[in-house]
Amino acid sequence: MAHRRTFSARFPDMRHVSLDSPPLTPFPNIAGFPMSRKPRAYWLRTTFLALFVFLAVSVYVLLLSQPALRPISFLDTSRPQADATPQGARWSPDAFRAALKYRKPTAATPDVHSRPQIALNETQELAAVSSFIASLPQNMIPSTVDPLRPIDPQLILDFDTRGPHAEEELQAVIQDVWTRNPVMLYSKTSATLTWTSDVAQVHSPVSREVKQVLANMYLRPAPTIVDVDERPDEDVLTRLLYRLTSTSELPILLVAGRTVGAPKEIKYLASTGDLQKAITDAGAVVDGARKKKAKKL
Repeated sequence: MAHRRTFSARFPDMRHVSLDSPPLTPFPNIAGFPMSRKPRAYWLRTTFLALFVFLAVSVYVLLLSQPALRPISFLDTSRPQADATPQGARWSPDAFRAALKYRKPTAATPDVHSRPQIALNETQELAAVSSFIASLPQNMIPSTVDPLRPIDPQLILDFDTRGPHAEEELQAVIQDVWTRNPVMLYSKTSATLTWTSDVAQVHSPVSREVKQVLANMYLRPAPTIVDVDERPDEDVLTRLLYRLTSTSELPILLVAGRTVGAPKEIKYLASTGDLQKAITDAGAVVDGARKKKAKKL
């Protein structure tokens, strides 16, 4: 019968264990490991030798090898590295700023806004205004503009009028507007008022007659028609066109950017064929769009 371990065997009674009793867990036997202690003189010699080596290396680095560890000079940053001569270790303020930016000091870039704005003559101003109006029907001349004075080019041109290529871009705008709109008519749908000696004289509308003359030509591209009296900027635009075209009433017919004349003159030139020839020279095709109607802004 196997021996049955009792409770007292598994858990001895610690109350009868005295302080002089041997430990329950014996210490490992370390008698086989040799242990020796270095004498005090040994550690003193080792410390003195390490201190001597440290001092020797420090003297060599600080005194003997100084040229190899001297800071790089930035006094002359414009000279090539291959031709650079030894310089002092003292930095000037300009050289220090150049070193922080990792590039050479450059001259200040000229301010673009310091350039003068391009000035438009009446022909260029008429082309710029016509391009502004024909590009989008929503484009309106601000009411703050004085129609009796040259308009600010930046209000009606979509490029920087102070830029270095402003003149070239202006010529491109002038050529483009009259190429896309070789025939442009500024008209009115209602009666026209002409002021003579401070007396208002009402004339019969003639815009319809001029529109009919153009419609009978079946132009391609279709003439660009702008009804000025239907626009919110009527007052400013009307007086602006009078100044730029040297006329005093609407409608105003432009062929390749040039004013044709009064309505009576327009009908006369159409009857003689001279108007058709001028329109053909402007780039439009007479009888080129029999079934197309004039585009209206």
